[in-house]
Amino acid sequence: MESKIITGSTAENEAPVRFVIEPSEALEMMKELRLSSVMELLPTLLPAVKRMARAPISSYHVGAAGLGESGRIYFGVNLEFPGLPLHHSVHAEQFMICNAVAHEERAIRCIAVSSAPCGHCRQFLQEIRNASEILILITGSGSGSDFRPLSSFIPEPFGPPDLLLDDEPLLLEPHDNRIEIIGQWDGIKGAARRVRDAAEEAARKAHAPYSGCPSGFAVADGEGRVCAGAYAESAAHNPGMGPVAAAMAAFVAASGGAWEEIEEAALVEKEGAVVSQEGTAKLVLAAVAPKARLLVYHYRTPDAL
Repeated sequence: MESKIITGSTAENEAPVRFVIEPSEALEMMKELRLSSVMELLPTLLPAVKRMARAPISSYHVGAAGLGESGRIYFGVNLEFPGLPLHHSVHAEQFMICNAVAHEERAIRCIAVSSAPCGHCRQFLQEIRNASEILILITGSGSGSDFRPLSSFIPEPFGPPDLLLDDEPLLLEPHDNRIEIIGQWDGIKGAARRVRDAAEEAARKAHAPYSGCPSGFAVADGEGRVCAGAYAESAAHNPGMGPVAAAMAAFVAASGGAWEEIEEAALVEKEGAVVSQEGTAKLVLAAVAPKARLLVYHYRTPDAL
């Protein structure tokens, strides 16, 4: 049986109503389901979480539930964008981590996932400090009910310690990228201004230690709901999470609405960036939110002004 807190009812076809569960709610769910720990609770949530996946290409739904150091539970699902190359897809584990970043979570203790994490996701998780200690449970593999450390899934990892100094902030740790947007934008008001501000804030929090090009992306629908995503790089480069994908995941988590409802979008990125997100933003919006207006803002760092 799925908790009513997640589904809103016990009907089989109901989907979860939101992607973050507070500690007090988790305790109530444990009592409802007669469970003794949050780690026992996580796998019970996955059937409902999986139903929120958007996989029109593969029809393969994946759900992830991660327990944060704060006691919050964060959900993630896989997303596929019709008409776009498959490498633009968002994996459930990536979605879950970006969901945690958006809520300023500082560490992930354990993760339950409905399918085995692919190599892409195992690498992406390396951006979290002490990643090897994160416990993972795979519910759909017939491998039992035991949580195992990430180190058992990727025993000889390549990650931040190979490229960064020890005191460099990692994913889930506070970032304060110093940026100054170029140009006069006083005429930007209403939803467009809120979207720009959200994209700028996301850029300030972005994790981009390898390229030095933090960026943020935000969108708003016709009801004025604003959702943003921050760029999250990987030491291996390719498994990174772009700000556009992160914002699209945030939109799903916040509203559950169709991407076609997006009307405003904003990208904030570095002037002359060696890693630019503008082309990707245009490509994704053209495919899934064609009526959205995109405004691109460039910044310089204070030292460059």
